[in-house]
Amino acid sequence: MNYTITESTAFPIVEIALQQGENITIDSGSMVYHNGKVSLSGKINSNGKSGITGILSALGRSVSSGEGFWETEVTGSTNEAKISLAPDTPGTIKTLSLSGTSWYLNTGAFLASDKTVSYTMKRQKVSGAVFGGTGGLYVMETTGTGDLLINSYGDIIELDITDDTPMVIDNEHVVAWSSSLDYNIKIASGLLGFKTGEGLVNEFHGTGKVLIQTRKIKSLVESLSPLSDD
Repeated sequence: MNYTITESTAFPIVEIALQQGENITIDSGSMVYHNGKVSLSGKINSNGKSGITGILSALGRSVSSGEGFWETEVTGSTNEAKISLAPDTPGTIKTLSLSGTSWYLNTGAFLASDKTVSYTMKRQKVSGAVFGGTGGLYVMETTGTGDLLINSYGDIIELDITDDTPMVIDNEHVVAWSSSLDYNIKIASGLLGFKTGEGLVNEFHGTGKVLIQTRKIKSLVESLSPLSDD
């Protein structure tokens, strides 16, 4: 996947150049434009399952995790094929280069990937899904080799986690994390964190990385909510 990410703007887009027959997977609805030399095909996001089982699987994940019911495959028709993508939220587009590594992605983080990158939806511990909020009942586990493009609301900062340096993170700031990490649900402070307003947080531990976004959608919505009453 040969691509260029705009850098001189707070709201970047990525332009991907494809060879004839080369195909990629993109987040449904993320296309901005293409040059007429690509073909787009939508299919049920069934995680490899077929028939009614695949439909129910896609529907269940869409309801429980917010992941799209559909996924889009883009194929180059010539060696000059181009397509441009943009995420739903203003922020950063970042590349994760996979080579036998595995990442978990929070809801809405996936933008595009090489076809050599595969993913499965992994069911979380109920406590993590209900109380921590990370991706709902399912999170996306990516494996394989190649490039994976993710997006955030705000900038992306990389945190290194070790056994000696666990990190407590507000879940709504989490974009992606190494599959080698585990996390526990904790109360930030006081009675359900009400004294500080932080509520429940996740303590990541083990050895790996967590990618966080510098802003969170919920705070934006809450700041705009009073304006809707005017």
